[in-house]
Amino acid sequence: MNPALTRAAFNDIADYFGVLKSTIDPRYGEIPKNLIPVKKYRQIPVLEEIACGDPILAEENIEEYREEIDENLPTGEVFYLKIRGNSMVPTIPSDSYVLIRRQPVVEDGEIAPVIVNGDSEATLKRVKHVNDVVMLMPDNNDYHPYIIDENNPARILGKAVKVSFDL
Repeated sequence: MNPALTRAAFNDIADYFGVLKSTIDPRYGEIPKNLIPVKKYRQIPVLEEIACGDPILAEENIEEYREEIDENLPTGEVFYLKIRGNSMVPTIPSDSYVLIRRQPVVEDGEIAPVIVNGDSEATLKRVKHVNDVVMLMPDNNDYHPYIIDENNPARILGKAVKVSFDL
């Protein structure tokens, strides 16, 4: 490779991004102290689409993986769910990804993926405890709450901790 061409390309890259050459190559001086090194990434599995509306069939299949910086993740087992539906709009738009920390219990007002209808379907809703009943509340007023009681049992998969989506 031609060293002059490499140097010219390197200069062009630094100029294009408006940074000093030392920002991207320590041979050109000290690296700025305000740069934060990325320590470690984790591949987080994206499981099936989950309904934000009517519950859908709940088979935990890995569809893809999304990378996250490890230090930005909560402790414990985490996974993403791809969201389909509008019952959690405006909080969670359809086609977004919700990061879930696996845990069996959530507090009132927290959002959780919940297995319903005899472990055959799943939905993502805000959880509200009222006496002996758990209500799965949509954030969109066009949808109705889903009632959980002794005749209609359910199982919480975890707690929603982050929402992201692609533009």
